[in-house]
Amino acid sequence: MTALGLIVLGAIAVGTLMFVLWLMHFPIRNAAIVDAGWAGGLALLAILYAQYGDGDFFRSWIMAAMVSFWGFRLAGYLLLTRVVGHPEEGRYVELRRKWKTHIGLRFLIFFELQALLCVLLSVPFLLAATNPAPGIGGLERSAMLLFVLAVLGESLADAQLNAFKRNLANKGKTCRAGLWKYSRHPNYFFEWLIWMAFALFGLSAPLGWLGFLSPALILLFLFRVTGIPATEAQALRSRGDEYREYQRTTSAFVPWFPKS
Repeated sequence: MTALGLIVLGAIAVGTLMFVLWLMHFPIRNAAIVDAGWAGGLALLAILYAQYGDGDFFRSWIMAAMVSFWGFRLAGYLLLTRVVGHPEEGRYVELRRKWKTHIGLRFLIFFELQALLCVLLSVPFLLAATNPAPGIGGLERSAMLLFVLAVLGESLADAQLNAFKRNLANKGKTCRAGLWKYSRHPNYFFEWLIWMAFALFGLSAPLGWLGFLSPALILLFLFRVTGIPATEAQALRSRGDEYREYQRTTSAFVPWFPKS
């Protein structure tokens, strides 16, 4: 299948997935299900591209395996920590408050924009699945190593935050345990490194540099749209001066030694 055909197939698949999740969000009244759908949708795209792409079989399925491991792990984590048995996250409650009218329609647009974002971010997967060169080289091996290190870092950050939250004595406090002492968002940092690994894995393909648009988009969203700004706005509303002090002393993104 041509690259264009893969893009159309992927857009239909992930758009349908987001529509189903939009319908599901009504009975559970929790729009955070879109976050799990975003991660799962990207894994779905990587699998579809590997299945129907004309690239080297080995390379295509290594990429699909990496994305599937990352995507389904993240989707499951988000479902368990933000959806199943949990009230809706503050940022989605805030969206409902701001929108006031036609909330269902606005969330439909929001969900389908996440589908579009999935397609845009899937460029490295598409490059790997359409690259006809046989076998894998040094770039792909370096990307695989970076991927493993980034997944381990993100998993550690998630585990440290979950352990902090499980302690009832920490309710209303800011996590400064482990990696969270050195970065306010270590999970986002390692998430970005994962996307750098995907881009690096697709770099050997013709026009492989286009894959770096994905980590660039991730940075844009983390710093300007739904990542750090929304998360920190909610933290300031709930924790006030304590979180302001955390902002003053701790790196926002790249782990670094805290200020005194």
